[in-house]
Amino acid sequence: MNTFKSGIPKDGLEGLKESWRGDLLSGFMIFLLALPLSLGIGKASLLPNPIFGVITAIIGGMVVSLLSGSRLTIKGPAAGLIPIISGCIGAFGGGEQGWHLALGCIVVASVLQIAFGLLKMGSLADFFPGAAIHGLLASIGVLIIVKQLPVLFGVPGSFLKDPATAPIDAATGLADLSKAKNYDIIGLVKNMPDILSHFDKSLLIIGVLSLVVVFGFSFIKGGFLKKIPAPLVVIIAAIGLGIAFAVQDIQGALVKTGNITDILSDGFINVDFSGISSHTGEFIKWVLFIALVGSIESLLTVKAIDGMDPWKRKSDANKDLTAVGIGNTITGAIGGSPMIAEVVRSSANVGYGARTRWANFFHGVFLLIALLIAVPVIEVIPYSALAALLIFAGYRLANPKEFKHMFHIGIDQFIVFVVTIIVCAADDLLMGVAIGIALELLINVIRGTRITNLFKANADISSNGNNVTVKVTGDAVFSNYLGLKKKIYAVEKGKQLTIDLSDCKVIDNSSMQSLHDFKIQYENEGGKVILSGFHGHVAKGHHETSTRVKK
Repeated sequence: MNTFKSGIPKDGLEGLKESWRGDLLSGFMIFLLALPLSLGIGKASLLPNPIFGVITAIIGGMVVSLLSGSRLTIKGPAAGLIPIISGCIGAFGGGEQGWHLALGCIVVASVLQIAFGLLKMGSLADFFPGAAIHGLLASIGVLIIVKQLPVLFGVPGSFLKDPATAPIDAATGLADLSKAKNYDIIGLVKNMPDILSHFDKSLLIIGVLSLVVVFGFSFIKGGFLKKIPAPLVVIIAAIGLGIAFAVQDIQGALVKTGNITDILSDGFINVDFSGISSHTGEFIKWVLFIALVGSIESLLTVKAIDGMDPWKRKSDANKDLTAVGIGNTITGAIGGSPMIAEVVRSSANVGYGARTRWANFFHGVFLLIALLIAVPVIEVIPYSALAALLIFAGYRLANPKEFKHMFHIGIDQFIVFVVTIIVCAADDLLMGVAIGIALELLINVIRGTRITNLFKANADISSNGNNVTVKVTGDAVFSNYLGLKKKIYAVEKGKQLTIDLSDCKVIDNSSMQSLHDFKIQYENEGGKVILSGFHGHVAKGHHETSTRVKK
């Protein structure tokens, strides 16, 4: 881990000259982590070739790293966007046609992301209640796990189709399963026992052992093994077992990519915007999904990694969002899935000792080299092993500890969290988040928040020498926090700042969490923050950020 001994690392070319050794090593380690994950995400997202998932990571590393507003985040495809991209492709008919039309959604969503950044909307994630965001991410985790279980078991792709919707071939009199409709999540769960009964023994063994390895590595707390990327161990073991079991590429058992130069020369620009007119409603829906979920996930990662940065450097969230949008515009035009600042690879990057943005750049370079010279090795990786990696990623999003944590914060947040998960998983991600927001607003109103205070923050600022007081009146809730945020972030650095909440009727969990995050950031920059005025309030949970309501 980095220390403060050498001072804050320089940025740009000076940073490359100063920190290239550590960044090169970290970039190589992240490459080992990113390659199998990017392949798995590309496959699970229903891209026509998993290589497009890796192309996304290459652009995220070699292009976006030079433009981004954060220094230690790794840009690449995310497991959290799998249900959205696969759903988008499926909504447009699947296959090559669905992919081309979905790319149109990705490019337009990317332009929206650029606009978000240019309009200084890097605080976008602060508007959404924390319980709804966590519910959204947990629901995505559940969707990933459910949809990857058949792949883990080595079930042929044809069994993931609903035979009841398959047209009958006139010549054979048999159902053409390649043209059947995909199961929705409820149908998939309902038919899971039957689907899994068609497992392949060899692939199941590889998948289960891969799952054991990746979960086992998560329990390692330190030492040499902790430095080894678990996906690397999984892939080496899976390739060895695949060769030992003589696994053949039958019905999509092995990764098949082909040569990157051949793939891109066949069609370098693959985007199709005709969905804007032919499927207007669907087009708008998926554009919003991709832009909002991708932006929120990316912003949350930037915020989390800033907290892990040994030098406590502050990222420019707006600049980073613009850079991600530019990268997604490029990758969407070519054929890849959208990128975000990905939290697992980014946190590993910090752990491996990265100092500057060049670690992200180097990881992209290594990925490009791998696609140029290592395709024969990549093409003997069993998909069941990649499914194990994605199931673990899904587990991290829907970790049982998250349910326990939300209950600890308060029953109100737990209810919003669970309702959001249910609606997102069973119906629609955007609808789930909307229901979560509406439920949080309703709970706040029931507890005493005035309608006039829902979207307006009332705060007065006074100063006396080095002491500054922000007196908040009315209510402090997620829906009006952006107004309060403008005022407290405008306070000069290095002051002793008291945020007095004694006159607030309701201080909800999202505002409490945001104020605690502000306190940490402000104090890291040399100031002092005192959150006061809670003596007249009752906490609705057992956490320091639990909702508080005035007696």
